[in-house]
Amino acid sequence: MIKVFFDGKCNLCSKEINYYIKIAPSGIFDWQDINLSNDDFVNTSIKISDALKILHVIDANNKLHLGIDAFIVIWNNLAYWKILAKVISIPIIRQIANIVYKKFANWRFNRLPHCILAKNNDDQI
Repeated sequence: MIKVFFDGKCNLCSKEINYYIKIAPSGIFDWQDINLSNDDFVNTSIKISDALKILHVIDANNKLHLGIDAFIVIWNNLAYWKILAKVISIPIIRQIANIVYKKFANWRFNRLPHCILAKNNDDQI
């Protein structure tokens, strides 16, 4: 199964993931809101603030994918979204998409109280 770790407290993230859940074939994805305690997330080496900032996916081969690469893993397993995955996978487009995604992710992260709290907790460790 593909494990998708997402920020369920973010309205935008939740809307997008809930859409994917509705259209995803059963038995492929394990959707995990990182704000809820779960052993799968705790057993990773992923910091909660990192997971709140950008999408994290662990594929069926146990390989970690971050940000745009995580979306590509999801899209490759959704009908009609495979085309977008192929387009975004083109090297120059992937580079631009990564830059845009990271800028947006940082902007969003720095405006959500639960993300700021997670970052502050990480800084104290």
